[in-house]
Parts: sequence; structure tokens; C-alpha cells
Amino acid sequence: MILDTLESRHAPATFFAIGENVTDHIPLLQREYDLGNEVGNHTFTHPNLALVGEKRTAFEIDACAEVIQSALDHRTWLFRAPYFGDATPTTPDELEAVSVATRKGYWSIGLRDDAEDWTNISVQQIVHNVIAGRDSGNIVLLHDGGGDRSRTVAALGQIIDSLRANGDTLVTVSTLVGLPRDQIMPPLPPASEAARILSLAGWAGFGIVEVALYWIFTVAVVLGIARLLIIGPLAIIQRIFRHQRRGQPTPYAPGVSIIVPAYNEGKVILGTIASLREQRYEGPIEIIVVDDGSADDTYAIACETYGSTQGIAVYRKENGGKASALNFGIARSHYEIVIGLDADTLFAPDTVAELVQPLADPRVGAVAGNAKVGNRVNLVTRWQALEYVTSQNLDRRAFSLLDGITVVPGAVGAWRKSLVQAAGGFRNDTLAEDQDLTLNIRRAGYSIAYADGAIGYTEAPDTLRSLTKQRFRWSFGTLQCAWKHRDTLFRRKYGSLGWAALPNVWLFQLLLPALSPIADLMFVVSILGIIQVRYAHGATFALTSLEKVLTYYAVFLLVDWLAAAIAFLMEPGEDKSLTWLIFLQRFVYRQLMYWVVVRSFKTAVQGRGVGWGKLERKATVQLPVS
Repeated sequence: MILDTLESRHAPATFFAIGENVTDHIPLLQREYDLGNEVGNHTFTHPNLALVGEKRTAFEIDACAEVIQSALDHRTWLFRAPYFGDATPTTPDELEAVSVATRKGYWSIGLRDDAEDWTNISVQQIVHNVIAGRDSGNIVLLHDGGGDRSRTVAALGQIIDSLRANGDTLVTVSTLVGLPRDQIMPPLPPASEAARILSLAGWAGFGIVEVALYWIFTVAVVLGIARLLIIGPLAIIQRIFRHQRRGQPTPYAPGVSIIVPAYNEGKVILGTIASLREQRYEGPIEIIVVDDGSADDTYAIACETYGSTQGIAVYRKENGGKASALNFGIARSHYEIVIGLDADTLFAPDTVAELVQPLADPRVGAVAGNAKVGNRVNLVTRWQALEYVTSQNLDRRAFSLLDGITVVPGAVGAWRKSLVQAAGGFRNDTLAEDQDLTLNIRRAGYSIAYADGAIGYTEAPDTLRSLTKQRFRWSFGTLQCAWKHRDTLFRRKYGSLGWAALPNVWLFQLLLPALSPIADLMFVVSILGIIQVRYAHGATFALTSLEKVLTYYAVFLLVDWLAAAIAFLMEPGEDKSLTWLIFLQRFVYRQLMYWVVVRSFKTAVQGRGVGWGKLERKATVQLPVS
């Protein structure tokens, strides 16, 4: 619009270009030059050169020169320093930056007639500032970047007309100093044409990537908020209308086989079996412990304590992984309903009864329980306890209404034996055998239910190292399952699985977490930029900008906290004080989870195999006192 106004009035101008903006608008820069205007160097990223040092100053000037030359096949000898270029440099730091430009052969251009259109003033005030400054100098400064420039556009035509009405002639900087444009902006030697084309392609690609990242970030934020607005109400509806009444009679009580796969679980196996024996359940229960070739005394301990106990069978097999241990136990079970749990998990007394109830509906093929962290012994495990409630269980509530649950957790879940066997059992071609089987049963046309009253307290990793080890396996396994079942995406045959559940996995569990570090990086860059601006435009301007950025981020954190508060309100007996950890969690724990997802994608691209990664048990899980 500025170029249109200048062209319509046959008025020339000199544009001092910021290199990173040029990469996004190369054709615009070319049009500026083709219309007879001049282009000057205004650095690549617009820093305050008085604060960055000589090397950074040289880089900023050279990078901007490179992109201008690539776009125009001309170089420029005009330079204007950001911020203090509005007038004469006065401090040693400012003079040093100008000295760097001078040694490189640039003319440093200053001014005295500042329209101050970068501030929030009216069109009339902008025009007035220019006319009133005619006696102060002969270079007028206007801005075509850095915010809303609609007032500048509206004022430009009036400024041109008013100056000419006062007898002024409008010229470029080169004409003002008495030199032809080709001397101020000489063409590059013909020999550099090939290099210029390659450089132009590179800078254009840089601009495309930069714009793409901006839009990816924007879309991610919008999608995240939209998802919360959908998931939150759905979870509340599920809590109100489908919440199972704990402690009430459970009329459906078929025989149940509980499979406990165990590998080096000597410290925890007795506690797990004890919690199963204390279940309040009307129907028959058999407990099948499968030692998967443990190197410790898991098998000996289980046999010695429960080997002769009725209803409990203890087996030992060669090590083959959790999937093979589960299949081994299922093959030796006697009942249609099979419940699986990890050997480090303790069931609440009503967990089995609560898990079984949804299976009274023949359309339900499996039931996901409510997994909770049972060893809240330090900050790392408390963060996980917060995540289990606010992310995993909140999602399961919402997606149970959409028939879109994608994981029956290994820590607490129930299955129909016939469906498990028809699906080929638990498979070891992914690291998320429970998710893979869940998706296979869902593909077969059966629903996956959620039993929020079926609580299993699991032992979570209590160090950041062991946590990243576990979560990498989870993340990589999720990526494997999502890829394995990609053929269900957007297929009417699979209903909500293909249209809601798996797109949610791809978008919110894999892709967006991999891109989320960009959001945090942009926040840090914004803060650093504002601190720098403080030295150029004063503390009041910087404080206002800082307040805006911090306000946006505070709102983002507040939304996170409200989501956590809602999730905890739907979990009776939960420690509500954990919700305050959401603020600290975002600055440490979330970044760790982002890195895990990025690492999963990297491993997948490299095609490297990933092992199970057994975690050391510490027997720190305790059932809450009822």
C-alpha cells in the first residue's frame, strides 16, 4: 500500500530493510527497487547495536547485505542503525557500531524529522509531526513495519501533498548527497550470478521455513485451546452421568482371571498379590503369576508364599517380554474376563468389581481402569501424579463418550479373552502392546469403556533419568502403534477411532509435543527482545511490552491450572494441592516430555531398534488409607 501511494504521486523513497523481513517478502523488495526507490541496510534482526558488540554488529550488517544482494543483484552502501539511528550517535557504544559500518564502506544515515508513527498517535498527529519538523532536518522517518501501520499508510499521501504544497522537493538519499543511484547501489559483477541465484533460493527457503514455523505455532496454540474447550466439557459430562457409584452392589460378577506378568519383581510381587486377594468381588477370581525368566528371586518368593494357595497359580517361563508373559497367562486362564496389571501395581479393594461392570454390555470389548501414581515420594513422582490425573484420566473420561479410548493401560485393564485371542493376543512388534491390542479390538467393532472407580496405584519412576527412559518407551511405542494403524485414519468404517481417537494421538500426543519447544523458545526470545528494547525506547515502553507477553503467558498457565483443577475435582480423594505444581511443571517436566517425543521421531527416522528398558523397583507404592 505504501508503494502504491508513492507510485501514484511519483514520489521516491529510501527503504532501510531488515534482512529477516526481506526473506519473507523478496518480491516486495524487488518492486521497491524497480519503482526507482533505494534500499539501505538496517541489519538482519534489528538489534540495538550499542548492546551487542562488534562481532554481532558485523554479522548483522553482513547478513542483511547478503539477502539484499541476493534479491536485487545490487549491493547498497546506505546503512541506518536501529534505534539510535533516529539521530546522531552520542555514546561510545553507539559510535562503535557506526564505526563498524563505516569501515565496511557504508554511509550511515541519520535524521531529525521523526514522524513518531511507531507510537500510538493519530493520522493527523503524524502529519503534524512531519510538517513541524521541516526546519529540523531534511530526512523524514516513517515506518512500514513493527506493528499496525494503518495510520502511516493513511498519513503518507497527506504528508507528500503537504510537503510539496510548502515548496519542498521529494528525493532519495543518493540525490540528497549528490550521487547517482547506481553509485549508492552498484550492480554485482556478472560472475557472481550463479552464486546470487543459489543464495536467493537459500534466503527464500529460510523465509518459507520461518513463516511455516510461525503458523505451526499459531495453529498449535489455537488447536490446544480448542481441544481443551472440547475435552473439558466432555469429561465433566462423563463424570456427572456415567460416574460409577463406588461401594454400591455390583450385580454383574462373572469369573475373572487376573494375569500378573513379572520380571525381576521380587521386591513388589507379594504386595501386588496381596492387594488382589483383598478384592471385594462377588464372583470367582483366579490369580495367575507369570515369571518371565527373572534374574532375581521373584519366582521363588511367589512360590514360597502362594504356591499352594487355592486360586493362585505361579508359572515360570523363559524371558520373552511382557507381551509373551501375558499371552502365556491368558492361555492358562479359565474365565472369559481377563484382567491384566503390572507387578508393581496395587489394586484398590473395589477395582476388580468396577473393572468388570462395563463388560455386562456385550458391545464392550475391553475396559480401561484409572491408573494413579502410588509412590508420591518426591517432586518427580508428584509431577507424574499430576499428569496422570490431568492428562491421561481426563482424556479417557472425554473419549469414553466418543468411544475413542485408544489405550487400556497395562497397569489396570480388563479384556474379553475370546477377543484377545481372536486378535492374536498381545503382540511384541511394538513397545506398546496394550495400546496395539486396544486398537485391534476397537477395529473389530467393539467399544472400549472407562471405569473411573477401578483404581490401580502404580510405581512411577522417581528420578528424571528413569522417567525419560520409561517415557521414551511409551512415546516410541505410541508412534509405532499410530503408524501401524494409520490405515484407520478418516475411514468411515472405523467411526470415531478414525475421525477422533487416532487423529488426537497423532496431533496432540506426537506432532504438537514435538513442536512445542518452539513456543517456549519464542517466549524466551520475546523476553530478551523486550529487555533489549528497554535501552532504546525507555523503561515505560519496555514495561508495557513485557506486561503484554507475560500476561499472555500467564493466561496460558492459568488455563492449564484450571484444566488441572477441573480434573482433580472429578477425582474424589485426590490431593488438590498438587494442582499448584502445574506452574513449575511447565518449566521443567514439560520440556523433558517434549524432548522424549522429539527423540522418538529421531529414532524412528533413523530406523534404530529400541529395547524394553526395565526400571528398577523400589517397593514404594502404598494404598491410601480409606
